[in-house]
Amino acid sequence: MVRLFTFMTDDSSMRGSLAAEADGDHDATSPPRSPVDQERIKRAVREILAAVGEDPDREGLLETPARVARMYAELFAGLHDDPRQHLRKFFTEKYDEVVLVRDISFNSMCEHHMLPFMGVAHIGYLPAGRVVGLSKLARVVEVVARRPQVQERMTETIADLLVEELDAKGVAVVIEASHSCMTIRGIRKPGSLCVTSAMRGIFRSHLSSRSEIMTLIYGRPHA
Repeated sequence: MVRLFTFMTDDSSMRGSLAAEADGDHDATSPPRSPVDQERIKRAVREILAAVGEDPDREGLLETPARVARMYAELFAGLHDDPRQHLRKFFTEKYDEVVLVRDISFNSMCEHHMLPFMGVAHIGYLPAGRVVGLSKLARVVEVVARRPQVQERMTETIADLLVEELDAKGVAVVIEASHSCMTIRGIRKPGSLCVTSAMRGIFRSHLSSRSEIMTLIYGRPHA
């Protein structure tokens, strides 16, 4: 469940959520995406099945290549979407306190082993006159997540987008995720968690501000 908060920068007390954005969540149909070559994927999946010793023409596998092709088209849809579009509808507000959205769930794909990693993203920013609808932050995470990548780059990408589009005084992005490439293969350590962060502006240059945003995210002091 996504939790939405705004906080005072001086005493960390919750001030209540921002008003819902004027356009709400009833966005128009997303712009057309560049087509994924599903026929090519289907041929590749048949080759993989044969390479591991299976019979691609076995009854239980006949539809598998098509299913995998549709799945990849969905999982990698972010390659053909621009996450910036969700940050370009903003409101001019004299609001100079921290805005934080915690626990934005996501699923992404590790580019090293083509296995999923999943978890939550926490996004906080200190506005400099521009306030974006809260749901737009979740939409940015959704678009960026649907790409083959590494968690470190995903974290940096989201932070840079907010800085560039909102010109915020500070941006903090923290991502926590479990990686299938560690839990079901290789070292096989279920329960392990990777945490990455990207700090920009005041959250990078001022230790006290960085400590504050981490406390708001986790509810306890962080160095």
